[in-house]
Amino acid sequence: MQGFLKRYFAAAALGLAVIAAAAVQPAAAAGRTHFKLAWSIYAGWMPWGYAADHGIIKKWAKKYGITIDVTQVNDYIQSINQYTSGDYDACLMTNMDALTIPAAAGVDSTALIVGDFSNGNDGVVLKGKGKTFADIKGQRVNIVELSVSQYLLDRALQMHHMSERDLTLVNTSDADMVAAYQAPSTTAVVTWKPQLSTILASPDATEVFNSSKIPGEIIDMAVIKTNVLKKYPKFAKALVGAWYETMKLMTAKDAAAKAALTSMAKASGTDYKGYESQLATTRMFYKPSAAVKFTDSPKLVKTMDYVRQFSFQHGLLGQGAESVNAVGIQFPDGKVLGDKSNIKLRFNSRYMKMAADGKL
Repeated sequence: MQGFLKRYFAAAALGLAVIAAAAVQPAAAAGRTHFKLAWSIYAGWMPWGYAADHGIIKKWAKKYGITIDVTQVNDYIQSINQYTSGDYDACLMTNMDALTIPAAAGVDSTALIVGDFSNGNDGVVLKGKGKTFADIKGQRVNIVELSVSQYLLDRALQMHHMSERDLTLVNTSDADMVAAYQAPSTTAVVTWKPQLSTILASPDATEVFNSSKIPGEIIDMAVIKTNVLKKYPKFAKALVGAWYETMKLMTAKDAAAKAALTSMAKASGTDYKGYESQLATTRMFYKPSAAVKFTDSPKLVKTMDYVRQFSFQHGLLGQGAESVNAVGIQFPDGKVLGDKSNIKLRFNSRYMKMAADGKL
């Protein structure tokens, strides 16, 4: 949650036409058999690293006669920027970032796998004397600006009858958040796990708000370029097949499952118990049928309306966006929020349904 970040508005809006053109190029070559997926460290995304390291990705890629490179990118937003500029065919990201980076840049993208939503994985932490959310007023807050962290903060402020004008935001990379918290001058941060878990282990840390207060709104997804999906569905099938094989392994409650979870924990910088605590606040859709139900639900439309409203208000839908309807968002039933002639983000449950029906 999902996802997560070093972003400036300028980076999201820079050279939209150039970025869009570049992103189309990878799918142009006929008969491709090699594809690339980018991912970054996050509790709900560790299974991708495990699947790549333990032959699961390779197995499914071989089934469809292709090869897939799975690359870990240390900076979350950089991974999305690289996807947007054409370096990758697919990338892991949140629903908001899918809208405000590739979609806003004109890159038509599809949410192929809805893997989980943050259910406490993202939080607001005060250091020292602050013990309630109201105590955040007037403070400098370290945060990955224009990310899901800022969305979480904005929702919390609304619920407590405050606004961002009551704070000073300090843009901080996700990779630097733990170090930033340790600085003597820092009094408040907004971040996600595993960084959040590390920070909360400090005796002076108090979590005053988290994403369990807005369940289902911060969604973690595997996103694929729509033109790649249309031309090379075998790539999508391989990704979906590998993902749900890994989900089945994780939930088997046997020695193999524990070994897999332990491996994921180590890769994310914690131990088995620590990773379990992260998963406890991640609403994983271990079964494809659960992911399909969530993706097909009318509630997703409402959630994405919240997200696009926030995004437009913060200038994240592109320099030329004159209204919240600038970017079209399409849902599995065909419903569209925004401009139907400019659909750039699509939710597609077809391949998850194939997994649920055993048709991969």
